[in-house]
Amino acid sequence: MTLLTDEQQEIRSLAQRFGDEVVAPGAAQWDREKTFPREVFTQLGELGLMGVCVPERFAGAGADYLSYVLVLEQISRADAGVGVTLAVHTGAGTLPIVAWGSEEQADRFVPPLAQGHEIAAFALTESGSGSDAGAMLSRVDGDGRITGTKQWITNGSYAHSFLVFAKKDGKPTGFLVRRGAEGFAVTREEEKLGQNSSSTADLAFEGTPAEQIGPDGAGMRIALSTLDGGRIGIAAQAVGIAQAALDVATAYAKERVAFGGPIGRFQAIGHKLADMQTEIEAARALVYRAALLKDAGKPHTVEGAQAKLFASRVARHWTGEAIQVLGGYGYTKEFPAERYYRDAKVTEIYEGTSEIQRLVIARGLLGAIAS
Repeated sequence: MTLLTDEQQEIRSLAQRFGDEVVAPGAAQWDREKTFPREVFTQLGELGLMGVCVPERFAGAGADYLSYVLVLEQISRADAGVGVTLAVHTGAGTLPIVAWGSEEQADRFVPPLAQGHEIAAFALTESGSGSDAGAMLSRVDGDGRITGTKQWITNGSYAHSFLVFAKKDGKPTGFLVRRGAEGFAVTREEEKLGQNSSSTADLAFEGTPAEQIGPDGAGMRIALSTLDGGRIGIAAQAVGIAQAALDVATAYAKERVAFGGPIGRFQAIGHKLADMQTEIEAARALVYRAALLKDAGKPHTVEGAQAKLFASRVARHWTGEAIQVLGGYGYTKEFPAERYYRDAKVTEIYEGTSEIQRLVIARGLLGAIAS
């Protein structure tokens, strides 16, 4: 995208180099062994990429949201598990503290997160409340102690700070919980189809002390505003995964010889790759548009939903077609295409399913009659 500023291009190039040189070489092993590469996030922090859009006064890089999206795309192109760890850490775990926390809370919690010394998590989902977040059962008592459970929490086994939602006087409210607090436990690490280099854990709170963030009853406002931006980040992740699949399919089509020449000369292959590239570029444009709206302080709920809906579908579909281009090799772990395919599917599920994105878009069009 030639319309990027010099600073944005430099940040993208930095993330691309780091992805190519540090992340991608380890991705297959991390996937196979289900390894969380903690040292990678320390290195990302040293480069300023764990807090790329966090204000400088909180030890962040002070760049804009589009720059953050560019970083997510490049890191996810190298490994989607590392990409989602970064996305949740920054977009869902750190930025809400900047936006909703007191100045004292931001001064205390944010700098170690922005520098990569610590990792953040966002704990909203429960076994009986996913898309219907208002049905949560977690409660906080009069002493500010949370009791309840959370499920499918990205970064759950490794995070130091958790943004946790629980009901206070019957209304969802936001709280900050520190790892190691009394009554806090990681109860299970999930076995997943893909993104195996990321942590997805179940959490339990039993009278766990917590600090409130934001006003009483503001939990849904905090969660929904966080998800508005988070969807843009996941859409960028999906674009990165799809781009990785296009890269490997294109390289294979140039090198694989059949019937006297490279298979890319066949119209069936060439047209498939042309459609793949076109849809990825369309998804990328939707993602950048949503990020630019957020940077401008303009409404971006619908645009973020559109970006996530389209980009996740593009990633899921075209990673499958990349396998088709590689033929039998695509179905093996000798090539990364099958990993991209497994990694892509969840982008249609987390941070709001595709069905929820359609509902958000429909409500933007139709108002209250959409259901």
